[in-house]
Amino acid sequence: MYCVGPCSLLAAAKPAYARAMTKKPSPTSTEALPVNECWALLRSVSFGRVAVWDVDHPNIFPINFTVDHGTLVFRTGEGTKLAAVRRGHPVAVEADGVDPDTGLAWSVVVKGSAEPMTSTDSLLDSFSLKLFPWHPGRKDTFVRISPTSTTGRRFHVTPPAEWWTAYANARQTYPE
Repeated sequence: MYCVGPCSLLAAAKPAYARAMTKKPSPTSTEALPVNECWALLRSVSFGRVAVWDVDHPNIFPINFTVDHGTLVFRTGEGTKLAAVRRGHPVAVEADGVDPDTGLAWSVVVKGSAEPMTSTDSLLDSFSLKLFPWHPGRKDTFVRISPTSTTGRRFHVTPPAEWWTAYANARQTYPE
């Protein structure tokens, strides 16, 4: 089972912290993942982030997605994501997870082109996809991302004893 989001690092830190306390060296290598394993990991989660080009700057949004025939599909409504997709710029999707029992984390990035699904056949097929947005509201447009690049990596989460400093709890002088 994989955790996703902020809970994932805290959950993964526990076994990593235990390794540090036993003075066993922490694995530091990063393993590049083969493409087929990247897709298997993407099938194991439904949440990620999509990066789009928003007029004159990049923007990143959380999305719920599903894997469909070697592509990624997400739903959206009118707004920044859909406007960026319609402009035809390339997009990137990142998803990640961590196994809290082993402290093994992974990250996969898919880059490619995105297009709203408009053909009758693709729209009919989209109804069978298990795609459930977390955020309420109208999300009537299904967007398909056709990959030009799929990369991934796996690594051990660093134990807090290695990165925690006395300054971590220091009071901030400027509010963020």
